[in-house]
Amino acid sequence: MSGGVDSSVAAALLLEAGHQVEGITLLQTCLLEPGPGCCSDAGDARRVAAQLAIPHHTLDYTDLFCRAVIQPFAAAYREGLTPNPCIECNRRVRFGALLEEAGRRR
Repeated sequence: MSGGVDSSVAAALLLEAGHQVEGITLLQTCLLEPGPGCCSDAGDARRVAAQLAIPHHTLDYTDLFCRAVIQPFAAAYREGLTPNPCIECNRRVRFGALLEEAGRRR
């Protein structure tokens, strides 16, 4: 759950349909310089979850994100390629992490 429109509306619709809903935000930051990172601010998601009266969890996936997404992205970019870090994040971090977490919460 990012707190953006897509994840917020999805949570609200699932709740409205009678499903048990919890919000999970993955912290994914790998910064070369101080500053905000990609997908790293859970504040909006926490506020939306509170508004929907659902539990919200924040999981730190910073190390995996750096190793599996940012480092390969930087290496490919240095070689003149145009990698897509979002696809690799979904493939190597996000979906597996969320599926694993859902399994623990059954």
